[in-house]
Amino acid sequence: MDIYKRKSRWKWYLAAAGAVIVLISMFYTKYLTDKLEQEEVKKVQQLKTALETLSQAMEDTMQCDVSFQTNFLSENTTVPILLVDEQGNPQEGRNFGLELDTNQVFLVQKLEDFRAENIEPIIVSTPWGSQHLYFEHSLILRLLKLYPILQFILIAAFIAFGYLGFSTSRRAEQNRVWAGMAKETAHQLGTPISGIVAWIEHLRALREDDAEVNEVLDELGNDVVRLELIADRFSKIGSAPELKPVNIFDELEKCRAYMQRRASRKIEFYFPQPTDFEPVIVQINSHLFEWVVENLLRNALDSMEGTGSISATVYQDPRHVFIDISDTGKGIPASKFKTVFQPGYTTKKRGWGLGLSLTKRIIDEYHSGKIFVKKSVLNEGTTFTIQLPK
Repeated sequence: MDIYKRKSRWKWYLAAAGAVIVLISMFYTKYLTDKLEQEEVKKVQQLKTALETLSQAMEDTMQCDVSFQTNFLSENTTVPILLVDEQGNPQEGRNFGLELDTNQVFLVQKLEDFRAENIEPIIVSTPWGSQHLYFEHSLILRLLKLYPILQFILIAAFIAFGYLGFSTSRRAEQNRVWAGMAKETAHQLGTPISGIVAWIEHLRALREDDAEVNEVLDELGNDVVRLELIADRFSKIGSAPELKPVNIFDELEKCRAYMQRRASRKIEFYFPQPTDFEPVIVQINSHLFEWVVENLLRNALDSMEGTGSISATVYQDPRHVFIDISDTGKGIPASKFKTVFQPGYTTKKRGWGLGLSLTKRIIDEYHSGKIFVKKSVLNEGTTFTIQLPK
């Protein structure tokens, strides 16, 4: 349906919008970090000049004011620097940490790290020889470079939790709507069913000796029983149904017998006969489970358009019982395997797209099982699998 195509497009639109936001943030952060990096390099160059000026003043016999250089050096509290003499011995460290700045073992290791990263030092010329000035960018700059990643994680987490909360709320609302509609349908069916029963009995009393009329009334009575079953099914939606141990082969045979009488004679049914197999017992609600199988069979009949075959297979493992229901119909595209169970999805010109949605709800929520499309090939057929706990 178009609604699911639009839904899919909106997901891509939102993903694209999120990607654009992250990219803009990354480019802007890159711009800021590049500017800060340039400023820190300039600052280190100024530190080099200040160190050279101070060393020259210490050797010069003439007194001069070096308070600016001294203050400039002391005010550098962000960029970590390491001074190394010509012999490769660390002389002084700053802004690595109060204890680390004077820790010779740390400073030696830091020098090895700088060399391992092929970082070229800045040469500081002094009257008593040259020194090597190593530096790394400030913690603020390094954290700023990580900001886009952090932002991406936060946006992704916000979207994920928001989507989860929205989905949970929407699912709860859908459950209330489903339950309310189902119970109201069952309630509305109750009055006309009672009226029809009364009219059947009245007509039977009027034409008691008319065999033809009584035959028609018997068929009407069967249809009323069917309507009562449908009303009972709707009444169970939204409340915990009673599950009873049942032989799955007997349930499948009842569904086959009912649907085969209403199918084209060109449709062949291949269902396991209960007498040919050992009983396989599962806990189910018969009325609801029959509804599930009938929905699957009805969809299979619609997809085959009057000719083909429908088969059922039962197998099990130590914890589950599996029922495969296969047809030779039009098939389902692989991209729609999950979509077919969503409310409103249908390929029919007439239909609400609620059958498979109800089917999944009955199996998942009321029988603690699963239902899924096992396989499907276009123009060859489809296999649905029902998984029930033993």
